[in-house]
Amino acid sequence: MVETNQVDVAESTEPTDRNDDTEIDAAFSRTVGARLRAVRRQRGMSLADVEERSQGRWSASAVGAYERGFRNITVPRLHALATFYQVPMGVLLGEPPSDATPLNPQAIVLDLEALRRNGGDLPIMGFVNSIVVARGDFNGKVLSLRSDDLRALCALVGAESLADGVRTLREWGVLIGLADADETPDVPTTAD
Repeated sequence: MVETNQVDVAESTEPTDRNDDTEIDAAFSRTVGARLRAVRRQRGMSLADVEERSQGRWSASAVGAYERGFRNITVPRLHALATFYQVPMGVLLGEPPSDATPLNPQAIVLDLEALRRNGGDLPIMGFVNSIVVARGDFNGKVLSLRSDDLRALCALVGAESLADGVRTLREWGVLIGLADADETPDVPTTAD
């Protein structure tokens, strides 16, 4: 019999449930993958674009496998992808931004998917993408708007007033949190 310095897992005194660990690992891989996909899409890139812009460093099939959680990504490769996408690695791991503020229950939220479908012209999406990048909020589905964000969006839709801009955004079906059709958010006249 050959002697080794390794401890046989079966001999370990610590109780482990490999099935639970495997399920947790798989769920985490899928979650990180979903964040990778959200960041890539927020950057407006297809998988083929990633391969092309990275000059082949990232194959479309490998990135797609990471995004679907079919393939585990190492920490160094995750760091390299975060650098490639120009986002903090913590964003991909699900860490809240360091300047995260508590959610305001009366916050005005922009439905990003509806915006892409209904009003996603270049200037508006460029502005929204700049907010997403600045805040490190890459969920890809919704974005909480601050008062200055809302004012700028209203100007980008060509509205002469905040009320007109809110009406246009509501007609597009992109605002969440303003149930009353006549409701205009209470936006302070000074910056947040």
